[in-house]
Amino acid sequence: MIDRELLEILACPACKSGVELKDNKIACVKCGKKYPIRDGIPVMLIDEAE
Repeated sequence: MIDRELLEILACPACKSGVELKDNKIACVKCGKKYPIRDGIPVMLIDEAE
């Protein structure tokens, strides 16, 4: 599980908007890109986004 404090400081690398936890992925609230979480670590790379 991702810590709430970490979610508050993370931003989408594509559009710089805030993110939220959705379906065990980090989802951008603006552009909708979803970033995977591997071994409890968010992979915030544009190439890895869905």
